[in-house]
Order: sequence, then structure tokens, then C-alpha cells
Amino acid sequence: MKVLLVLIISFILTTVISRLFVDDWNIILSGNVAMMLMLWFASLGHFMFTKGMVMMMPAFIPFKVALVYLTGIMEIVLGPLLVVNATRLIAGIILLVMFVVMLPANINAAMKHVNFEKATYDGSGTGYLWFRIPLQLLFIAWVLYFSVAI
Repeated sequence: MKVLLVLIISFILTTVISRLFVDDWNIILSGNVAMMLMLWFASLGHFMFTKGMVMMMPAFIPFKVALVYLTGIMEIVLGPLLVVNATRLIAGIILLVMFVVMLPANINAAMKHVNFEKATYDGSGTGYLWFRIPLQLLFIAWVLYFSVAI
């Protein structure tokens, strides 16, 4: 998945840049910068593929379009707050809640075979969950390690 590549590549690059220019392996900063960049990349989907993201949500959720936009804006805002020491903890906690709350939408999307980029029902299906659930757990563990538990 593209977001995983953004997270890993940006983590490696920021860690190397930190080592080269600051003469220190600033892993915590690199992990938070990588998450910020991944969140910014992921937020693009909220604005480019709004219809498909609405299709991912369970039927009982109201104000779907507004929630898609709100979560996209939250990803844009919370990303930089991870990089600032004074706001890292609260941003991390909010992100943890978001990642947990978003998981049912991913499960629903897999069960309905939603392809959110095309806004169709010809997506990967439940096999997608074998990747998405561990990915969501990685995001949760990442934020716990780099932003909350430090």
C-alpha cells in the first residue's frame, strides 16, 4: 500500500538526513516526521476520493461527507503537531483514537468490496483485511512508540 511506502521511505530518509546534518540518529523525530508525511499523503484521499471514502462507512454513520473531510483536515493538522515536543503527546493520543475509530470503516469496505479510489464495489474484498488490519496495528504501534510512550 502506498501509505506504508511513504511511512517507511520517509522514516529512512529523515533518519539518514538527521545523521548527516545533525550528527545524531534522531529516531524519535524521524518517526514523527515520517508519520506526519504519511498522514499528509493519506489526507489527499479524503479530498480526491471523497465518494469512495463515504462508501467505506457503515450505513448507520451520519454526516459521512463531513466526517471524511473532517478526518482529512485532522490528519493535516495533527501531523505537524507530532513534530513539536509540546504537542506530540496530545496529537498522538488523538491519532490513536482516530486509528481505532477508522478500523470499522476499513472492515466494512472490505466486506462490501469497496474500491475507494474508483468509488465502485469491485475492490479486493475481505482479503484486503489481511493487509489493512496489520497496517492499522502498525500505525497504532508507531504512534504509541514515537509519540505517546516516549
